[in-house]
Amino acid sequence: MVQIKTPEQIAKMREAGLVVAAMHAATREAAVPGATTHDLDQVARKVIADHGAKSNFLGYGGFPATICTSVNEVVVHGIPDEKTVLKDGDIISIDAGAIVDGWHGDAAYTAFVGTGHAPELVELSRVTEESMWAGIAAMKVNNRLVDVSRAIETYIRRQPRPATGKYGIIEDFGGHGIGTEMHMDPHLLNYVSRKRGKGIKLVPGVCLAIEPMVSLGTPRTETLADDWTVITTDGTWSSHWEHSIALTEQGPLVLTAPDCGKAKLAEYGIEAAPDPLG
Repeated sequence: MVQIKTPEQIAKMREAGLVVAAMHAATREAAVPGATTHDLDQVARKVIADHGAKSNFLGYGGFPATICTSVNEVVVHGIPDEKTVLKDGDIISIDAGAIVDGWHGDAAYTAFVGTGHAPELVELSRVTEESMWAGIAAMKVNNRLVDVSRAIETYIRRQPRPATGKYGIIEDFGGHGIGTEMHMDPHLLNYVSRKRGKGIKLVPGVCLAIEPMVSLGTPRTETLADDWTVITTDGTWSSHWEHSIALTEQGPLVLTAPDCGKAKLAEYGIEAAPDPLG
């Protein structure tokens, strides 16, 4: 069953989303050469504590940290530790979440550590982020779930190929519903699958976490012995972007964006729903 939220519940999810946005801002500033991924996790923990929120990552299925820190060829679910020291030229995807009064927020971004990044890495992150926004723009009343998947895949496929030959749209992981739990129905593919059909109709109150993951090579992944860390099978580097979105009568509301997604959605000719918190 897909959980449909009331406007009051969406307002609570907006509160959680703003905590996640604050976690992103703080960890982005802290993601510098010489910092460990454990350092970033401590920064995120402080933000959650300062906002009186709870972590939805810590303890989830046994996950031992507050954020996921996925460096270079790690696609998702990288575990923060004191051994992983960020170096100039690294890229890191940071996935963060928070709970406020039982309602969840979840979002991820890719950051560049230091300077001197290869142009294909900069473009990889841009393509991944923009494909996310294409998917968000497809969250329209009476569209189907597959329309979001199609928008993400179409954007990626239409971009010039990287020097490595292709972009790999990660197949084993995708977006999801979100609300009173972090991961809920429906599962959202980042590509179109005939086996999945059209999916649910999008109606006001549907909330999705849209999160494309793209590599500079293969779409295939493997999970390391820690049962969490997911890497590309060919060792190519990857990017991960995510926002939590509520579909309202007034249009999409990007719960984890400070401006509710207003600026980016305007590029698609779409007016973001007003902030329920004013």
